[in-house]
Amino acid sequence: MPRLNPGLILQTLLLILATGTALPAQEENQSWYEAEVSILRPDESGTAVQRRTPREAVRNFVQLAEAGEFADAALYLNLADLPEADRAVDGKRLARQLALVIERQLWIDWAGLSARPDAMIETGTSQNALAGRARRDIGLKLIEVDGQAYEIRLARYKADGIAPVWMFTPQTVQNIPLLYEAFGPRRFESYIPNSLKQPIGGLRMWEWVMLPVMLIALLGLGWAVYSGTRWASGKLRQTLMRQALERSRIPLSMVAVAIAAQFMLSLGISFSGPATTILRPFLLVVMVAGLGLTALKIVDAVLDRITVSVIGEIDDTRSLDERELYTSIYAVRRIIVLLMVGVAIMVVLLRLNLFGSLGMSLLASAGVLTVLLGIAGQAVLGNIMSSLQIALAKPIRIGDSILFEGDWAYVESIFYTFLRLRTWDERRIIVPVKYFVSQPFENWSVTDARILKTITVFLDHAADMDKLRDVFFDLAKKDKGVIQHEHLFAAVTAHDENGQELSFYAMSPDPSTAWETSMRLREAMLAHIRDAHPDWWPKERLKLTRTARETA
Repeated sequence: MPRLNPGLILQTLLLILATGTALPAQEENQSWYEAEVSILRPDESGTAVQRRTPREAVRNFVQLAEAGEFADAALYLNLADLPEADRAVDGKRLARQLALVIERQLWIDWAGLSARPDAMIETGTSQNALAGRARRDIGLKLIEVDGQAYEIRLARYKADGIAPVWMFTPQTVQNIPLLYEAFGPRRFESYIPNSLKQPIGGLRMWEWVMLPVMLIALLGLGWAVYSGTRWASGKLRQTLMRQALERSRIPLSMVAVAIAAQFMLSLGISFSGPATTILRPFLLVVMVAGLGLTALKIVDAVLDRITVSVIGEIDDTRSLDERELYTSIYAVRRIIVLLMVGVAIMVVLLRLNLFGSLGMSLLASAGVLTVLLGIAGQAVLGNIMSSLQIALAKPIRIGDSILFEGDWAYVESIFYTFLRLRTWDERRIIVPVKYFVSQPFENWSVTDARILKTITVFLDHAADMDKLRDVFFDLAKKDKGVIQHEHLFAAVTAHDENGQELSFYAMSPDPSTAWETSMRLREAMLAHIRDAHPDWWPKERLKLTRTARETA
């Protein structure tokens, strides 16, 4: 058995202890950036500089800027990229400009800003890779200017002899002049009295006055665009262009209002962060919705024009191919709408960068909201999927003649969530698509619009079926609504003690013609019986019985 070397064992234990103490230190060093002592200098005036956590750093910077103490606020900027001789003057100017940019572009989510020195996300989902890990930089806002993205960001810095602190990064400091030029005060604001610049309810007083004025001006512009579009559509002679312009009046007004408002915000008016945070997404949604609706109205006008010129009025008298084409046109429209809605949602989400400024808590809230909306919209989604199923499988087509829950009707339209049926007496039955596909129905036009119509007459037992059969055949062969005379048929289909049921069958080209034809043939048969054989009408017979006394 080999002997153990005590000296080797002692060296190994010391190495393990040294490694065990060095690993946490190395890991801890990854939670900050190294910086010069001159950058992290304490305030020479003796004022306490609180920068230990991200929330503390941003809160104190905003408070110092609101108090006009920009020299102290500059201590929250990492001015490492500036010459040391210029840091005092330029830092004060940059702090003032950054404060104005934050005021007008950020709606700070104070609850989302970490109050921990290491900015660790304590709880999170399995998809959040940052949960449980220290962070050394945090993004506050991603701002887009002229197609380029600029970020306002905090980072944690440490120097020899100075505890780690949170400051705005040198990249943020470098972007301040450009952001200030894009979103800083406009020229007209110099004429606003200082009394109107006081903040009230998150906005300045002059903004509470300007917002209603701006809204009234935009509504006037929308009304002008709506009226002008209506006037222009009346002057056009081309049917397609006139219909497209008439249907696009409201969407075009929405687009004009959104563009004008964006122009005001970008060139003339700079509101505070809460107003900007609400207005810009709202205007983007209005613009995208207006453009999408305009495109959809144009597509509708084109499809309607194709329908009128190629098919015309749709009913069961049209051929199977024409009814399938009409249904396919509706299916194409639904697919286009779904694609446009999907693209619009993607554009809005990408343009707004919803989760960049409000933190991961908003992402979790959005996930919960998505689940709730999914549950609430289950019926709507079910109807939409059923509508697509009808459009693709075509168990019914627009113009088909069906018998649904005792009503004979035509399929007039197939929408996303409901069908519109037109009955023979011009009533409209609205049926949810999901309910319709789950109920049995008769499609009298599924392969051929022809229908064998039955005319039923109830007569006395004395009625001669052979004579009535000959009369019916003669009447049916002379009627223009009867086709394929070889299918004419007549028979006694039932009887009881009161009489017999006589049924007469005739083929018609479509259900609507069959209904009219059956009315004419029934009237003619009843007229013949009334004139030639009135004794064949049903008779009520009474059975008399004699009592025992009468018999005696």
